[in-house]
Amino acid sequence: MACAAFVSGMRGGEGERHVFCGVEFSRKQWEVPEPHLETFATHSGEHLIMEQNMPRSDVLVVGAGPTGLILALWLTKLGVKLRIIDKTAEPSTTSRALAVHARTLELYRQLDLADLIVARGHKVSAVRLWVKGEPRARVSFEEVGSDLTPYAFLQIFPQDEHERLLIATLEKLGVTVERRTELLGYRDEGSRVVARLRRSDGQEETCEAAYIAGCDGAHSIVRETMGTGYPGGTYEHLFYVADVQASGPAVDGELHVDLEEADFLAVFPLAGKGRARLIGTVRGERARHADTLKFEDVSGRIIDNLKIEIERVNWFSTYRVHHRVTKHFRKGHAFLLGDAAHIHSPAGGQGMNTGIGDAINLAWKLQTVLAGCAPDALLDSYEAERIAFARRLVKTTDRVFMLVTAEGKIADVIRTRLAPTIFPVLVKFGAFREFVFRTVSQIMINYRHCALNEGRAGAVHGGDRLPWVIASDVDNYEPLKAMIWQVHIYGAASPELKTWCQERGLPLYVFAWRPEYGKAGFAQDALYLIRPDTYVALAQRSGAVDSLRRYFEQRGIRAETLGRTQKHAA
Repeated sequence: MACAAFVSGMRGGEGERHVFCGVEFSRKQWEVPEPHLETFATHSGEHLIMEQNMPRSDVLVVGAGPTGLILALWLTKLGVKLRIIDKTAEPSTTSRALAVHARTLELYRQLDLADLIVARGHKVSAVRLWVKGEPRARVSFEEVGSDLTPYAFLQIFPQDEHERLLIATLEKLGVTVERRTELLGYRDEGSRVVARLRRSDGQEETCEAAYIAGCDGAHSIVRETMGTGYPGGTYEHLFYVADVQASGPAVDGELHVDLEEADFLAVFPLAGKGRARLIGTVRGERARHADTLKFEDVSGRIIDNLKIEIERVNWFSTYRVHHRVTKHFRKGHAFLLGDAAHIHSPAGGQGMNTGIGDAINLAWKLQTVLAGCAPDALLDSYEAERIAFARRLVKTTDRVFMLVTAEGKIADVIRTRLAPTIFPVLVKFGAFREFVFRTVSQIMINYRHCALNEGRAGAVHGGDRLPWVIASDVDNYEPLKAMIWQVHIYGAASPELKTWCQERGLPLYVFAWRPEYGKAGFAQDALYLIRPDTYVALAQRSGAVDSLRRYFEQRGIRAETLGRTQKHAA
């Protein structure tokens, strides 16, 4: 349900109460400023644009790739007025990003997207490692994560198809991407952002928004205007991607990785018989001639090492990859997300999923502040929570990529002898298996050390992703489909807590205690306050209602009586 349905009384004097996701808040001294109308003049070459009553929106989203589209979708669902623009004429018809990881699918349940992507894409159940033209090891994803997530597999759904699905979903909600509309620049006036756009007809337009979100990729105009830099470097390798129709033992629906040479090569299966996406690297002299590199220049290794028979090449392209993280994800009323904020090697298929995570983390916080339900400081938690993960991710993917592509005798021994032998053995150990799956699937991401989250109950900390459990056919993730604050109790809730939540319209879900909850890390009768993005905001062992009251008060949030609401139980 869109949180807009819970928002009331958004204008008024100091101390007025407001409701967000079933919790009522006080605006007090941090009331969101009302944007004012004015006559705005701006020069562009010989053009003088004078506009009264400029087009206004709560958020201007720049860039309509997966990150921008997801931000627009979540904001729209939450009742936020927005515009989303993109300078391209149409969505991409080719793509590099393929993987949709388990954590992304979990979050996609909030918009009923997960089942669609699973149905339209290809479910990869295992990865095979090849050495010297022979498969040497196989690791099953299902054996690794079946007790950790509803999506214990690698889902392949190419970015171009992904974007088309998101665009169609957004259009059903009444929002259309404004194509061939380019951001020329913006200025932050403290209470609003004033942006200058060039529309598809070549005319310039000035518009205003409370906030601007830069989802405009590695060459971000928003980042350039913010002046936050993009420190990092560029890999010497030239990457290539080929969409092919093929046959052979490495085109069997599983993911295949060749460890034979220092150049990376992987075969990703796509939906449909014989469809595959080849991703690899070249270096040296060939890498210096990217403009003339053809599929025939790299196909020998594909055919010889992985025994693939290429029937048709649908398209082939090359690209360079960087490893960079901007210095800040927020400056004033501007934010950076996705490739505009961080970019890294494709190792692990983390890039698109990380941008989507950025968007969902920011969306509910923007809505909360725009509704006057929280202080502006809440938006600072976006950078605090996401930049730390981005920095770790860039370091991790860089190390993995350098190991896989390193040259020399030692590197060759590690890659072709030790890895295929040791890795399958390590995966047999539960702790290692769980660590690998949690890391790659992004279900390990947590915000434990950020001020927005606190406490610990059992093995679950404030800032953790809520552990997934099915006990007696009850799925504790079912309530998370709603983008709202909610309280979970695994065991029994006190009468005081029930009354407090009921009076304030805060949904309370009580799950009868089962041993499975303890195995997942929950403490019996403990209190878990869940954020709209399904992370744990507060974990409190005693289950006392005072902990909820303190949580909101310490963050400038005061819950007030809403009246009767339904009691939720599972």
